[in-house]
Amino acid sequence: MSTLHDLPAWIAANRPHMVADLTEYVSQETPSDDKALLASGLAWVEEWVRARIGAPAERRLFDGGEWGDTLVLDYPAENRANAWITALCHYDTVWSAGTLRDWPVTVEGDRFSGPGALDMKGGLVQLVWALKAAKELGLRRPNVRLVLNGDEEVGSPSSRPVIESEVVRGDAVLVFEASAGGALKTARKGVGIFQVSATGQEAHAGLDPEVGVSAIDEIARVILRLHGETDLEKGTTVNVGLVRGGTRTNVKAGTATADLDVRVSSEREAKRIEAVLDGLTARHADATLSVSGGWNRPVMARSPQTARLFAAAEQVAEQLGFRLAETSVGGASDGNFAAALGLPVLDGLGAVGDGAHARNEWISIDGMLERTCLAAGLLAALEEPDVLPRGSVANALAV
Repeated sequence: MSTLHDLPAWIAANRPHMVADLTEYVSQETPSDDKALLASGLAWVEEWVRARIGAPAERRLFDGGEWGDTLVLDYPAENRANAWITALCHYDTVWSAGTLRDWPVTVEGDRFSGPGALDMKGGLVQLVWALKAAKELGLRRPNVRLVLNGDEEVGSPSSRPVIESEVVRGDAVLVFEASAGGALKTARKGVGIFQVSATGQEAHAGLDPEVGVSAIDEIARVILRLHGETDLEKGTTVNVGLVRGGTRTNVKAGTATADLDVRVSSEREAKRIEAVLDGLTARHADATLSVSGGWNRPVMARSPQTARLFAAAEQVAEQLGFRLAETSVGGASDGNFAAALGLPVLDGLGAVGDGAHARNEWISIDGMLERTCLAAGLLAALEEPDVLPRGSVANALAV
């Protein structure tokens, strides 16, 4: 039986095949808002996964409605492992159909560029090749449940209940989103998307300046109030990113809206922002304010169980000859859902690169090989006794 130290050479020998796989995967356009392309992209992914690591023991497909479907594939370990690990990998991207026409895949030395390579197609390639390496080299690993969803970039509206029902059947969750400058993500902020709407009374701004009520004036005061609620020391940001209102420059605005993004690092801060939104009142007696929207993803806190997961990954990295860091980030992922259910979650196991959601999106090929070794080594470590609290969440929910 091979050991952890045999991984780098085996992975390096398969570098051309991994690059070819990622090239073909990135060439499957899978924008979040195109159901047909998402369906064809998922079909390609399923066929490719089967070709690389074989047929799953169980397959479950969930209709995503207007969004991409969610596919769950179970791959029990050949060594009759006890632990179940859920791996989260979304296949949708923010890039619209046709993007590849003027931005095709390019490989220049160590740099691989293409729409969705970093976020997060490179991560799935790494995971699948880690599983293939474990099979070919005879490495131990836990049972793996792969969840592929096609709506993460729009907030996972259809896949969230699937993700939540699947992760509680396991012991830990690994998320193959991109790393943060090479660091793994052990904490993420919660995200809220809200809209504040103001109504006023239209009037001629020049002929009747003392008549009517400007909804824009009301919404402007709201914006200043909300931006003032940002507290960087507590990890809270409030940003109004879209403002709309009025009909003409010479008419007092009858309606106006402000769309805001809220990020929080604790449930306490989430409650504080909720209280602020609930307490908004119009300045003028004849104006009204209303708030809609809600929390898109809960806070992903760095729990002691997640710290144990990172420690295991850190030890594997040391054995492979490199150092591993951890960080907390403001962005959210599907891992937030799992963490809110009490599961240990290790995020950022995907590609090493930069430019997510930008035209300069790229990943390091050397980093892809290194992180494939890390994934295979981590899976082997998680099969060791006492690394994970087996079945704790599922058992608690069953009580």
